[in-house]
Parts: sequence; C-alpha cells; structure tokens
Amino acid sequence: MTELIISQVVNGLVLGFLYVLIAIGLSIIFGMLGIVNFAHGVYFALGAYFALTLRDSLGPWAIVLAPLGVGVVGIVIEMTLMRPLYGKEPLLGLFMTFGIALFIEELIRTIWGAAGHPFNPPGWLSGFIVWGPVLVTKYRLFVLVVTVMILIALWLFLQGTRYGRIIRAGSRDPEMVSMLGINLKRVFTAVFGLGTAVAGIAGVLAAPLWSVVPSMSEAAIMPAFVVVTIGGLGSFGGAVISGLLVGISVALSIQFWPAASTAVMYALMILILLVRPRGLLGESWERFE
Repeated sequence: MTELIISQVVNGLVLGFLYVLIAIGLSIIFGMLGIVNFAHGVYFALGAYFALTLRDSLGPWAIVLAPLGVGVVGIVIEMTLMRPLYGKEPLLGLFMTFGIALFIEELIRTIWGAAGHPFNPPGWLSGFIVWGPVLVTKYRLFVLVVTVMILIALWLFLQGTRYGRIIRAGSRDPEMVSMLGINLKRVFTAVFGLGTAVAGIAGVLAAPLWSVVPSMSEAAIMPAFVVVTIGGLGSFGGAVISGLLVGISVALSIQFWPAASTAVMYALMILILLVRPRGLLGESWERFE
C-alpha cells in the first residue's frame, strides 16, 4: 500500500506541474489584461495537435516549434479580436474568449477529425524507472524535469529581466507604465503570446499522457481555473503550490476513489477559499477591487 501511494504521489506531481504550466499562462494573461480567458484550454489542445502534425517531418523540433506556433496564433487573436475590447465591459472579453474556444475546437474537429490520435513518446523515453518503492515511466519523469525547468526559467524571466518587471508592473498599474513611455499595446500582445505559448508547451508535454482529442481542451481549462483560484490571483508561488496540491489529490482519488477524481479538486478549492478567500498566496490588487 505504501509503495502504491508513493507511486501515485509521483504521478500526481507530474499532473500537478502540467496544471501549473496551464495555470501560469492563464494567470499572466488575466493579471496583465484583466481578461478571463475561456479559450486558454484550446491553446493547450492546439499545442498537442501542432506537435502531432509536425513530429513526422521535423522530429524533436516539433516540441519546440509547436508551442511557438500556438504563441503566434495567440498573438494574431489578441491583435484582431481581443485588443478592441480593452477598457470595455469585462463580460465582452469573457463572451469573446468563450466564442473563440468553441470556434477553435470545431476547427480542430474539421482539420484533424473528432477521433483520438495516438501520440507515443520517443523510443528513448519508453519503459520504466524503479527507484526503491517508486515505479514511474521514463516519460513522466522527463515531463517532471522539463516542467520544473520551464517554471524556473519563467520565474527568472519575470523577476530578473526588464521585460519581466514591465509585465509585473503593468499587471498592477498599466496606466503608470504607459506614462513611462512604454508601448502597452506591444506589451499586451507579447504577454498574450507568452501565455498561449506556455499553454501550448503543456499540450505538447501532455500529448503522450492524455488522449489527443478535441475535447482535451475542456479537460485542461477547468483545472487551470481551479489552480489559479486556489493559489491566488497574481501569485506565481501560489500557482505552483496549488497545482501540486490539485495534481496529487486527483492522482490519489483516481487510484482509491475514481468516481470522485473530478470532484475532489472542486472540494479542495471550496475548503481553501473558506479559510483564505483570496487563495493561498493571493494579494489585494487595486485594479480588480
């Protein structure tokens, strides 16, 4: 029993870090643009489908180019559909992203079909690794290492670079940033592209673990919202902690109570919000008060 629990916790860490990747992109877009992006799940799905299309011709480069392609799609959508809605009724952005999500999901069905597609990991990542009582696939361990590296790189970018400081400042007080002579339109476009590209990375990494089907976007968007809500708006560390909590809770429930595997993350969110209404590490942001 102990070995089984430890193995499921490791699987939960992998799932949790994937949730964190999706949620970080969602949090960045919401914090900077103030938009509840219901289309974020379809960018996750596009990452998987772009990698599926490119892997035969480009091999390992598909892992790099697929998220970049998703980022380009996000940039085009921001410039053409989202930008005219800035500063207007927030519900307009919500309705627009909901419509975009429905449109892209149907576009995926039209191009790639409604049936699922197999997406096997590379041969050198097949098989298992046994470490004491822990049994984990090589690919899950690879995903765990890669997601940690990506999150560290994102944190260093946001904390230690000029562009990262502009993003953090703009999420708090965009008017002040604009008064400093910084072109906010370009910043908004870059942030939207970054957030969607991160979701695309998560989709590429999740493709061999999840079924590559159009509905995989729906399986990604709700956990992302739960993670952001539990962690707290604008908190990078909160998103990481909450993502791991959600991932481990879901993995353990899949093993011991499969029927409750979806409900458990919502129950966790309710319990935490009863104690911490702003989330684990959430802060008070004047622009959203």
